[in-house]
Amino acid sequence: MRAVGKRFATGVTALDGIDLNIHRGEFLSLLGPSGCGKSTLLRIIAGLSEPSSGVRRLSLAMDRTGKIPAGRIGFVFQDPTLMPWCSVVDNVLLPFRLAGRIGSAERERADAEIQSVGLGGFERAYPRQLSGGMRMRVSIARALVTDPDLLLLDEPFAALDEITRMALNDDLMRLWENRRPTVVFVTHSVFESVYLSTRIAVMTPRPGHVVAELPVDLPQPRQRSLRTSPRYAALCATVSEQLAKAMAVRSAVDGV
Repeated sequence: MRAVGKRFATGVTALDGIDLNIHRGEFLSLLGPSGCGKSTLLRIIAGLSEPSSGVRRLSLAMDRTGKIPAGRIGFVFQDPTLMPWCSVVDNVLLPFRLAGRIGSAERERADAEIQSVGLGGFERAYPRQLSGGMRMRVSIARALVTDPDLLLLDEPFAALDEITRMALNDDLMRLWENRRPTVVFVTHSVFESVYLSTRIAVMTPRPGHVVAELPVDLPQPRQRSLRTSPRYAALCATVSEQLAKAMAVRSAVDGV
């Protein structure tokens, strides 16, 4: 992204001059306060919204028409957005159903993804029968079922309790380590961003602007014991300091 900006019809400027490279196979977190434009930026990356200014270029495998094939990008929203009248397996199969292909290979793929997110035995359950964490697991399985090159997650664990959130952080790490898609993860949690990421982009309050890019040099695979290590604590302190500076930058601009 080069000088990407977004101004809505209401007159609100959400993003201003975003310059950011996202590298193949990395786990990048977009970190910033609520309302700084992180979700807007994620939608621009996905092609769900067009920038008002600047250039977005996406390098993924193209089909013969020069378009990115459906399924090369997976998106997990803040809310699981499951179809309440569909079972777990039918929700996971939704991308294939929309593409007009449901066969034995697709069903085998859906079953494998349900197992991979720890929901074996719940294939025929309905969303109302699942906990919040389980519904989010279904949403992640649905995003992974097409084996995307680029996985975008918009604060998927923000509404969950801390125990469930930590467990899903571990599961997400395991899935990324096994497959290595490119991941862009939106969060406003310093601790979550450091635990998950290989790199963190820190954003200012609205209009969002990337003011710092911080590598996260922590051992892989990530273990829960890392959360209590001095190295993790030091990195969290560094990222917190950069976030505080980002807030100060915007306050100075606003004359606060």
